[in-house]
Amino acid sequence: MSTLVTPPRCATPARSLPAAGGPLSTALVCGGAALLPWMVVLARTLPATAEVRNWSSAWVGLDAALAVGLAGTGLLLRRRDRRHVLAAAATSALLVMDAWFDVLTARAGVELLTAGLLAVCVELPLAGVCARIAVRGLPGRDARSLAGPHRLPVER
Repeated sequence: MSTLVTPPRCATPARSLPAAGGPLSTALVCGGAALLPWMVVLARTLPATAEVRNWSSAWVGLDAALAVGLAGTGLLLRRRDRRHVLAAAATSALLVMDAWFDVLTARAGVELLTAGLLAVCVELPLAGVCARIAVRGLPGRDARSLAGPHRLPVER
């Protein structure tokens, strides 16, 4: 008796990937490189402190994005939906960003200690879990194989 096995669908079909070395990849690399001198300008010119409008809305918005990311990743994972890879990767990045800004914006003392403990004990470990979920969910990849070559099919 034979069983038909349907291969899993990739989120991005190979035919829709841009050609290697094309204008999109060049623009992305140039964009990343252009941010380097901009970071130097910001480091030298931004004030050490600033009063901002909508401060609480910014933090509530970030926490809302984290809630959607965590719940969405969990629901997609439970449904065995391959899009959990995207949700987990985005949520991992948001958790690292949350830890970074929590620590950097905390006042010295108990607030900084609390932010540091939350970052080390909750946010960064959870970011690692989400990153692992994302990596393990990549089609044809597992954590051990990520050390090898990573070539995508090229559109011709």
